[in-house]
Amino acid sequence: MPQEIKVGFRQLVDQARTRIEEFTADQLIELHGDPDVVFVDIREKAELESEGRVPGAFHCPRGVLEFWIDPASPYFKDVFAQDKKFVFFCAGGWRSALAADAAQDMGLKPVAHLYDGFKAWKEAGGPIEAPE
Repeated sequence: MPQEIKVGFRQLVDQARTRIEEFTADQLIELHGDPDVVFVDIREKAELESEGRVPGAFHCPRGVLEFWIDPASPYFKDVFAQDKKFVFFCAGGWRSALAADAAQDMGLKPVAHLYDGFKAWKEAGGPIEAPE
């Protein structure tokens, strides 16, 4: 019998969503190209290769996010030192809610995420670079 968990993933996502700013795809499409906004794609490389990507988005797989944000980490990425708004997105909005919440807890501000993720971006007609 599997171990009973105290907090499930849906509860974690719901809690994160109460603490972060969320954008709909339509709202985010309006911000695409804004020099003060960094789109951060936290999907895995295989997802980008099969689904395509948002033009200009910085790719940061979810598994390395905290290491790339922290200036004390040997894996720090300069993109996170910019004085800009960081908008995280994934395929469906769950991982990006958790990522935005974690980034905000670490002190990265301002942050937000794309509610319903890349799927919603595509459905709303957002620009996409086709997979290679």
